[in-house]
Amino acid sequence: MLKNYLKIAFRNIARHKSFAFLNVFGLGIGIAACLLLFIVVRYESSYDQFLPNHRSIYHVVTQDKTSDGIDYTAGIPFPALEALRLDIPQVATGALFASYGSQVTVMGIDPNVASGKKFIEDKGIFFADPVWFKVFPYKWLSGTSAVLQQPDVTVLSKKMAEKYFGTWQQAMGQFIRLDNALNVKVAGILEDMPANSDYPLAVVTSFATFKNNPGVYNYLGTEWGSTTSNFQLYMALPDNISPATINKQLLAFSAKNYVKTAVHERTNFLQPLSDIHFDARIGNLGDHTISKATLRTLSLIGVFIIIMACINFINLSTAQAVTRSKEIGIRKVLGGRRMSLFWQMMGETALIVVFSIIVALALAAACLPFIKNVASIDEPLSIFTLPTLLFTAAIGIGVTLFAGFYPSLVLSGFRPMLALKNKITSASIGGLSLRRGLVVLQFAISQVLIIGTIVAITQMSFVRNADLGFNKNAVLVLTANMDSASRSKLQVFKQELSSIKGIQSATFSSDVPSSDNNWGSNFSYNHGPDENFTLFLKYGDEDYIKTFGLELLAGRSFIASDTLREVVVNETLLKKLGVKDPKSAIGKDIRTGRSTWLPIVGVVKDFKTNSLRDETKPTMISTTLKYYSNVSVKIKSNNLGNTKEAVEKAWEKYFPEYANTTTYMDENINNFYRQETQLALLYKLFAAIAILISCLGLYGLVSFMAVQRTKEVGVRKVLGASVANIVYLFSKEFTILIVVAFAIAAPLAWYMMKEWLGNFAYRISLGIGVFAIAVLISVVIAWLTVGYKSVRAAMANPVKSLRAE
Repeated sequence: MLKNYLKIAFRNIARHKSFAFLNVFGLGIGIAACLLLFIVVRYESSYDQFLPNHRSIYHVVTQDKTSDGIDYTAGIPFPALEALRLDIPQVATGALFASYGSQVTVMGIDPNVASGKKFIEDKGIFFADPVWFKVFPYKWLSGTSAVLQQPDVTVLSKKMAEKYFGTWQQAMGQFIRLDNALNVKVAGILEDMPANSDYPLAVVTSFATFKNNPGVYNYLGTEWGSTTSNFQLYMALPDNISPATINKQLLAFSAKNYVKTAVHERTNFLQPLSDIHFDARIGNLGDHTISKATLRTLSLIGVFIIIMACINFINLSTAQAVTRSKEIGIRKVLGGRRMSLFWQMMGETALIVVFSIIVALALAAACLPFIKNVASIDEPLSIFTLPTLLFTAAIGIGVTLFAGFYPSLVLSGFRPMLALKNKITSASIGGLSLRRGLVVLQFAISQVLIIGTIVAITQMSFVRNADLGFNKNAVLVLTANMDSASRSKLQVFKQELSSIKGIQSATFSSDVPSSDNNWGSNFSYNHGPDENFTLFLKYGDEDYIKTFGLELLAGRSFIASDTLREVVVNETLLKKLGVKDPKSAIGKDIRTGRSTWLPIVGVVKDFKTNSLRDETKPTMISTTLKYYSNVSVKIKSNNLGNTKEAVEKAWEKYFPEYANTTTYMDENINNFYRQETQLALLYKLFAAIAILISCLGLYGLVSFMAVQRTKEVGVRKVLGASVANIVYLFSKEFTILIVVAFAIAAPLAWYMMKEWLGNFAYRISLGIGVFAIAVLISVVIAWLTVGYKSVRAAMANPVKSLRAE
């Protein structure tokens, strides 16, 4: 029996090649898209879950509550480490300090002789104590966490050891130099961290080394008023201690150690490790966060795509059902039972789904290497893993049941006498109402994705072209960590730069105007008490304002100085202070922390201090040589390549011992929006897939209608209807269906994209134009799809259709 069913199934597929191709191709694309989304969502959801105790690890977070709202900081004051260990001794508390853009110079067996190899490591350079590895139990290839009790020792990941020394075994006992300041001995090797970790350990030096060299990384061992997101604490809670218990103790800890005022309150609380990758408020030590809402949206898109593919199968199968009516009638007359026929049709569906899965796996495997362009996944992935194959099997079963049930029920329910007399009509197959509803659902889904695509593209265009308040174009940025001896050569290096043709100006600074850095401090204005909000700091030389094209509203730029002497502030600071006229702020004094009072000599027009996701922060700019780590060069845009090469040669001339990273500022700013750009690309891809599947669905429905209305079209043509009249007859109905779909899609798309735009402090408005474009695109696509089949129906010979009666 099974053999006969398979023969019949293969014969039907071979007989109706076009329908089989559309079914297999439509389902294959849908399943492939769903598989790729599953891989992305599963990967993003798996961060740090490789740790055996990941459910018991918590991050100690700082919360600052002011009259302006609540701010969160991933870091904690430096003295809090020992204080917490005294107050909560029953919990292991580990410390981790991250250094970004650090230079690693390979020294070899002799700490005083450099090998000539030097690297700038953008991430992965950390300082940790042994307790941190009790909280995060990573695997060691050589050594143990106990080696980090000593100063001037470091451990390397296997990958970094091989990068610096050839093999990880050779690395043991050799030396590296950090930032041309600290010689440290390699005393351990860590197994490489999986890529799906927010703790990309590459070089981990003992925390004792960090504390013994406070000037190198600005360690403030007794300063409770200062926090940095680079310094973070983590706890591993035993099974018998709940997070709520520790949070109560942290409230008491905060009350004891932080000064509470009428306008400011600082507290600490626990953040589960499982939330760190998804909480953009606090951030992490990896290269990105992603919201759970985004993952839910991607999952929902996958569900929508597979539903649309199933709808296509239903429409195409029911459209084809009329052609099989005589076959079903004969089977029933010869004793075939309805249940047997039902399972035969389900078997045919399963066979098509199997072919579709084969196509889907091939498509997904071919697309997988390019997934890094639409998601933050850099490691190679495989489609043939157990979870993915189990998911594929589940999709296959689900699609077979969902897509095959209704067509199988319809075909197995044909009345044999009507089937043999060719009297099966649309009424026999359940009418068009269900299929119309399915097409409405398809186009509603596709219009949601079309609207999302238009909004994402428009917002990213707005971001790229927004006025940032400074000149980002043709600004070359060299980043390097330098010591005081090297900084003494900055002025002569600057003179060298001024002699290079094509350079307009250059400046040294701690930070460019717009970045991910947020160096904040408490402060006082005009000899008053501390203000109730944070002041953010940027340091640069006397050419900072000129090089970046900042606009002065009042006063002047600061004069040349190696230390703090004068400051320039932005508009936002004055607005928050209640100062309406920028000129009135000139001559007033300001101080950060408990430093000396400094005069305000200038006010600059607001510029975007971070990405457009954030509001402009109250900012102070001043001079301090010891914080300079960036060299920014404004270049004439007509000769970028040669000028860049000349700048790098000048750098090597004056600072041969320092490596550097060279980037253009506009590239750095574009990196702010890597995830949003990827999401916009995802919307484009899946909107295109949704449109393609919708077109297949329309083709199925118009095919069904053309078969059912063959005689009607013949009668109309005999009575004088033109081809245009017949095409209009078909197109009118689908246009109405699209308008109905739009009425369903528009509110849903508006809500979803309003939520997404809420991530940006500066954003476009959701105007009616976006929705009008979406419905216009849908109508045009539908007309093009319907046009082919309806023209063929309209041009058919009416005599043949009427004779069939």
